[in-house]
Amino acid sequence: MNPSVMAILLFGLGLGTTITFASSHWLLAWMGLEMNTLAIIPLMAQHHHPRAVEATTKYFLTQAAAAATLLFASVTNAWLTGQWDIQQIMHPLPNTMITLALALKIGLAPLHAWLPEVLQGLDLTTGLILSTWQKLAPFALILQIQPSNSALLVILGLASALVGGWGGLNQTQLRKILAYSSIAHLGWMILVLQFSPSITLLTLLTYFVMTFSTFLVFKLNKSTNINTLATSWTKAPALTALTPLVLLSLGGLPPLTGFMPKWLILQELTKQGLSPTATLAALSALLSLYFYLRLSYAIALTISPNNLTGTTPWRLPSIQLTYPLATSTAMTICLLPLTPAVSALLTS
Repeated sequence: MNPSVMAILLFGLGLGTTITFASSHWLLAWMGLEMNTLAIIPLMAQHHHPRAVEATTKYFLTQAAAAATLLFASVTNAWLTGQWDIQQIMHPLPNTMITLALALKIGLAPLHAWLPEVLQGLDLTTGLILSTWQKLAPFALILQIQPSNSALLVILGLASALVGGWGGLNQTQLRKILAYSSIAHLGWMILVLQFSPSITLLTLLTYFVMTFSTFLVFKLNKSTNINTLATSWTKAPALTALTPLVLLSLGGLPPLTGFMPKWLILQELTKQGLSPTATLAALSALLSLYFYLRLSYAIALTISPNNLTGTTPWRLPSIQLTYPLATSTAMTICLLPLTPAVSALLTS
């Protein structure tokens, strides 16, 4: 893609998210979300592969349906209450509709079916943008409206955590596994949203760091399925040794960084008297941990016995993406000792 066009599209992505962040009017927030969608569509279809075009079409139709529902709900709210302010959603009908529309936009279960299929059709760089940056604007709106229907948030969160763990069990394609991982992590964030928005933001930030590391590892190894992971030791032995730690951190295993948000979320849910919900969430984390262990086993403890179709593993070390990958990997593995400081900041 032409660098100038790429710069314009990335600027459009940033501008759309910034407009949604800064808006207090539903029409402006909707416009920012639409700018986000229209800016990422050329990035998704840039390789002109039929699978990429199919994924782009699915993404566009899903986001258009969510945006139409959001606009309809905000107009309904303006009709019922006479104002367009984001933080003044008083009526339960538009509140529920807006929550469901934003859940569809970010891929919460049971409105999640589009996300694995779309992510599977994209290259890893665009998939990283879709899994991280595109979640920011809808999440900002969810944080602002603070849905009054707390049962709806708990149902969405638990369903996402369970579907994210269950759906990834039989997958062999890495991008689909990362999509189900995204669904599960979003479920954890939504579970604690109404009780502690600061923990939700901490979980979102931690998820971004861990997902960034994982996508860069797969991009460096040119891996798109589990079989190709087994050949990565020939290309980057040191990275192969660190990758299981990154994956287990994404699964929330102590003593790695990914355990910190899950620990704080379970603690907060227990404080709120939701011990059964916390127990179900913790059990759903075991499902996710299983397929992360499967990936760790494939990359660290197996040697592929057959010739793989695809890019030939090149033995010379790659110089691309190493500094961002080193930084994010260190953060993904080593931040758990900062939990007391983070807890102090959250409670202050």
